[in-house]
Amino acid sequence: MVLANADADDGLPSTHGTVTLSPRLPVCGWIRQTFEPATMSARVGISTAATRGASKRGTQSDCKHSGAAALTVSFFFVGKNGVYSNGIGDLKLPFSLFLALRYLKPKRTFLSIITLISVLGVTLGVTVLILVISVMTGFDRELRQKVIDFDAHILVTTEDILTDWRDLTVKIRNTPGVIATAPYVQGPVIIDFQNRRLAPVIRGVDPVQEENVIPLRKFIKEGKLDLEGESTVLGVDLARKLRIGVGDKLTVYSPGNLGHVLDALKRLENAKGDEEKKVIDELRDVILPKDLTVTGIFETGHYLHDSEFLLVPIHIGQELYGLGDALHGITVKTDDPYSAERVKESIEQFLQPPQFAETWIDMNRQFFEAVRLERTVMFFLLFFIVVVAAFGIMSTLITVTVQKRREIGIMKALGATISQIVWVFLGQGTVVGLFGTLSGLALGMTLIRYRNEFSHWLATTLHIEIFPREVYQFSQIPAQVVPQDVWIICISAFLICSVAALIPAYFAARLDPVKALRYE
Repeated sequence: MVLANADADDGLPSTHGTVTLSPRLPVCGWIRQTFEPATMSARVGISTAATRGASKRGTQSDCKHSGAAALTVSFFFVGKNGVYSNGIGDLKLPFSLFLALRYLKPKRTFLSIITLISVLGVTLGVTVLILVISVMTGFDRELRQKVIDFDAHILVTTEDILTDWRDLTVKIRNTPGVIATAPYVQGPVIIDFQNRRLAPVIRGVDPVQEENVIPLRKFIKEGKLDLEGESTVLGVDLARKLRIGVGDKLTVYSPGNLGHVLDALKRLENAKGDEEKKVIDELRDVILPKDLTVTGIFETGHYLHDSEFLLVPIHIGQELYGLGDALHGITVKTDDPYSAERVKESIEQFLQPPQFAETWIDMNRQFFEAVRLERTVMFFLLFFIVVVAAFGIMSTLITVTVQKRREIGIMKALGATISQIVWVFLGQGTVVGLFGTLSGLALGMTLIRYRNEFSHWLATTLHIEIFPREVYQFSQIPAQVVPQDVWIICISAFLICSVAALIPAYFAARLDPVKALRYE
């Protein structure tokens, strides 16, 4: 029963009295109503205070019930003039959002700690995702650039050797999109320096034509790019393994004449007298090595190139492999490296089997696929941080719904709809998710901006090298922020938090008010 009294102070009808829901629980309500004839919409707000013994002075309702809990009920009626509630004044907020924000206020309880941990979890997850994905994208970009700098955009080669390479070069140069071409000889050899032997790859080039395809001079670290006569330029890691420097001479053995060596050894087994001496002399001519002078050392920043390649004049490569005037292939530079596939299709139209063409992406496809797969796996693994934080939001809301079971029942008994109850708890989850996502976005972008300074601080202060330069061959941590990736991360994190809040909100809205208030 609500007892209504007239209140002429502000011209608004009001009521003041006590509503008893059960013999054990009196409810003291101070209800202020504002009606708007056009809409007549109403919202309900609930607040509780547990008291024992006599009522406190200064309250707007006098509830004297020894040993009972007093429930203060405020009715919010929404019109054009705003929300009026128990002396709070005008609140330009929907009823559900008002209660959601009120439940999120810190109350020095365990729930507040869980809410804070949930926000920190979402922040940490979004921050780490943005940081790692941006660094991985930058790493992939820098890696592709290093490959493009030293490898030709397109290689035209064959299963055997190219004999008519001059006519083929003219056709390739007349292909739309082609800027320059250069001949090359490439294959494995055995090198020896002071009894240290390795099996790298030689690349025989014409330095004038090769410079138009690949800017070799910019990679020279020591000495100079001098490929005249019997000289060579080798990678920095290969030079370090051999302990060789500019001006030293190394010996090169070619496996290109291995078949002649084996044939000569078989004949030597059955040869006698003068025939044996003749075979030995032939064998010496066959296995005669080349002594090359180191004129320069290059560094591309790509370990495979710096540790496996040595450059020689093209005539040295032809001699080592016994090619005569033939080649192993032709390097091609296009106007756009990422449009090389289109140019390759044009070149393939006049190639005769077993001749074929392949782009720089085809030659390094496995490597690029490994980087792409690692980036994708890292995204899904790190995204579980956000999922764990979403479970924290869910557990918090489940606890809130259990604690607010009585209030939910009263609101539903007073006419609150299912959607209003849902949005009370869904609003809590979305606010936590939104705040965590925005703070994670800000922190992630800040760390990307100062990533190198942070890495340097870790290395000098804590002696933690998170990006070893000798391993990754980068002077700085590469990073590239892709707006699409950032939007996907932020929107996904927010949606996961919202879905996690929707589940307890739905079950709270389905609560039966009769069961919720049966024992009150």
